[in-house]
Amino acid sequence: MEREWVEKAVDGAAVDALVSAGCAPLVARVLALRGVDPGGLSSFLDPSHHDLAAPSELPGIDAAVAVVMPFVRSRRRIVVFGDYDCDGVCATAILVKTLEALGASVSPFIPRRTDEGYGMTDASLARMKAENPDASLVVTVDNGINAVEPVAALKAGGISVVVTDHHLPGSELPAADALVNPKVSAPPRLESLCGAGVAYMLARALVESARRDTGDSSLASGMSGRIFVMAGLATVTDIMPLLGQNRILVSEALRHFRSWAPVGLRELYDRVARSGVQRMTSRDFGFMIGPRINAVGRIEGRFGTAMNAPLGLMLGTDREKAREFARMVDECSSVRKRYEQAMTDMAMKLVAPGAAGQVIYLDGSCESVHPGVAGIVASRVMERLEGACPVCVLVDGRGSARAPAGYNLRDAFERCSEHLSRFGGHAVAAGLGVVAGHEKAFADSFAAACAAQADAIPQAERGVVGVDAFVEANDLTMGLAEELRRLEPFGEGNPEPVFAIRGACITEVRSLGAEGRHLALAADGVRAVWWGRGDLADSLRADSAHPHDVLFSLDISTYQQPHLELRLAGLRRSRDA
Repeated sequence: MEREWVEKAVDGAAVDALVSAGCAPLVARVLALRGVDPGGLSSFLDPSHHDLAAPSELPGIDAAVAVVMPFVRSRRRIVVFGDYDCDGVCATAILVKTLEALGASVSPFIPRRTDEGYGMTDASLARMKAENPDASLVVTVDNGINAVEPVAALKAGGISVVVTDHHLPGSELPAADALVNPKVSAPPRLESLCGAGVAYMLARALVESARRDTGDSSLASGMSGRIFVMAGLATVTDIMPLLGQNRILVSEALRHFRSWAPVGLRELYDRVARSGVQRMTSRDFGFMIGPRINAVGRIEGRFGTAMNAPLGLMLGTDREKAREFARMVDECSSVRKRYEQAMTDMAMKLVAPGAAGQVIYLDGSCESVHPGVAGIVASRVMERLEGACPVCVLVDGRGSARAPAGYNLRDAFERCSEHLSRFGGHAVAAGLGVVAGHEKAFADSFAAACAAQADAIPQAERGVVGVDAFVEANDLTMGLAEELRRLEPFGEGNPEPVFAIRGACITEVRSLGAEGRHLALAADGVRAVWWGRGDLADSLRADSAHPHDVLFSLDISTYQQPHLELRLAGLRRSRDA
């Protein structure tokens, strides 16, 4: 179903106030739509790490420090139990790096997605204990909030446990020695920290405690920038709202990446970055670095890449080793992309027309299918369906789901729980397992749950693409693009501005990139690219005599020489033609 493009309503007085404060009218409109007023303009445009909250503001931090520090001082073995995605790896590296700097005896542990699953499973705990028989304390990062039985088992075995997480809790909390999770308790400005953001707050608190104990104000100062960058990278990659504290983390991490980032992350970025890039943006974190780190955890079982490559990028200091880790991670990402494309093509053929919630089952015995890519494929299918409904993609009964804003996957799964062996995650991104034999029943129940949630979405917001402003091609200038760049970092909570041109003349249509995967064209003389939609080249070329409406974000391309470029998000034959 083609969705309506609707210009968002804005408070005219708020726009006028921002224009009076010195903003260009179109920029003022974009800022007003994001709730920025003249009083908050300076902090929004120039976020600073000096405005970060004190760690003690996060409930449970002080208790966690009280548990951890005796193990640091006595050098009893601490295991940081992380996760295989970018957030989990960053969180693991943050705490390991910090504890090492404080003199602790510490080891990282990352579960294997393929044969151990997410978090504290029987298999991952067994391997953790085998590899760390002297473990005295386990600190979870980016997981653990639903590990009620595993935490109890560790405690019964004489191992202390601190849980740090940011996922939604279940009906029962684990009986850990300390628990830090902004989804359990936090002031509003800290509610949306990712797992690495929580780990960063704990790391700061541990360093502050150690400095008080020793009187050494320089203790662990050498690693502060590195852990800051990792927290910022994870915040973007885990799709956290880029407002308030998260905006500070990401903005400063991007600004100081070249001087603060671990050598491995710099090597990875240098390997994959576009030539001639002058300044980093959130897209570099969200589309270049983060997905490549995620790729290793997604497909390590079939690709054979060493699981320590992402962690090595963040913990290592040797440039040659870092370069090799970067190569491994990038190659793994290339394999992941091939799975993604093949599985997306398969999944689109299995879409149930008109379903309020899509449930797509893929056969894991197929060489073109990998279970670790299910979440990405769910995102791609949802994009192809223009965000019409939530999508679950499962491989042999296990998989991931994605949902548009306004839905809550965890609530939907609660309504379907009799058909599920496991589920957990966030409102718009979650994992699940379906009980064997319940596949059809789950699909029906999930569709009904999604339909009920859709009914609660205001009628005016259904089937609508919000447009920040309809513009003319001559409104688009390099000056405007530079002004819009000041609103970076873009992402969840501060989306990249989306504009539209009505009745544009389409010319120079061609496919672009390897295997013609992308679409290039000119709209009213302005260069444009639609990533991943090279399949439209032939049909659009045949229809280019007709005016088209163009939906896009405005970018500055540095290819060959700096020029304006429209990054397309939608294209349709103009209704006024």
